[in-house]
Amino acid sequence: MQQSLQALEGKKAAEGSGKLGGLDYLKKHYVLYVLLAPALILTLIFKYGPMYGAVIAFKDFSPIKGIMGSEWVGFKHFDKFLSSPNFELILLNTLKLSAFGLLLGFPVPILLALMLNQVRKAAVKKNVQLFLYAPNFISVVVIVGMLFIFLSPTGPVNQLIAWATGEPVMFMLKAEYFRWIYILSDIWTGAGWASIIYVAALANVDPELHNAASLDGANLLQRIRHIDLPTIRPIMAIVFILAAGGIMSIGFEKAYLMQTAMNLPTSEIIPTYVYKIGLQAGDYSYSAAVGLFNSVINVLLLITVNLVVKKLNEGEGLY
Repeated sequence: MQQSLQALEGKKAAEGSGKLGGLDYLKKHYVLYVLLAPALILTLIFKYGPMYGAVIAFKDFSPIKGIMGSEWVGFKHFDKFLSSPNFELILLNTLKLSAFGLLLGFPVPILLALMLNQVRKAAVKKNVQLFLYAPNFISVVVIVGMLFIFLSPTGPVNQLIAWATGEPVMFMLKAEYFRWIYILSDIWTGAGWASIIYVAALANVDPELHNAASLDGANLLQRIRHIDLPTIRPIMAIVFILAAGGIMSIGFEKAYLMQTAMNLPTSEIIPTYVYKIGLQAGDYSYSAAVGLFNSVINVLLLITVNLVVKKLNEGEGLY
């Protein structure tokens, strides 16, 4: 018995001595770290480096004095934004545009992927995918230009409306239409491209599972529910967390290009507001404070949504 224990201890010691320390592991796998180095350096320079500039949100920044020479004012600019008469309007516009876009746009790529997965002819599937992915490569400027042309008082959409009702609808001038035009055009341009990740995941489903389910009497909807959806559920959770975490990070380009003097009550969002007060008005500290406020809200949303999804999804989340 004692000899067996000694042999077991010797085996454990040999296994322990075979483990590489941190420096030894680095020497053995140095090629991997060399390959990682360029990406790490670029991330540090272009992602973490600019974070230093966020300090101007707490200063009265002057280009002449520089960041270090500018006067420290603490939370003055944050108080100014939170107490401004436009704060509630801009915040609600941003949240509504992002939240409605997420709720309406999130299921569409999943539905497209499930439908594409049922197409058995490779040639037909490729042509359909090409048709769905193409809008993603159209410039935002071109997309907005197309919207103005199609929805103009003399455009094809209004010609049909005028034929049916007798008078056109001023889509781009009325504030109540802005969100629907923005969200639906976003779904049209991005849903096909967003479905790629789900199509790739569904390609890994074993066809024998569907064959076995068919033999057991399962119809198409039952097979999708019990085979396809569980396969892509982890990906759905991660995509939803990332989308919800970036709910305040909608780009200003499309909203700014679609803005008119008449639809400002719904089209003025935080990114367009930051652009106007920062680059157009030159109030850099105030715009930096608004942008930092926006980023903090994003981080809090990301953490909250991740915790909620982990509880609802059996512990599966982003981290």
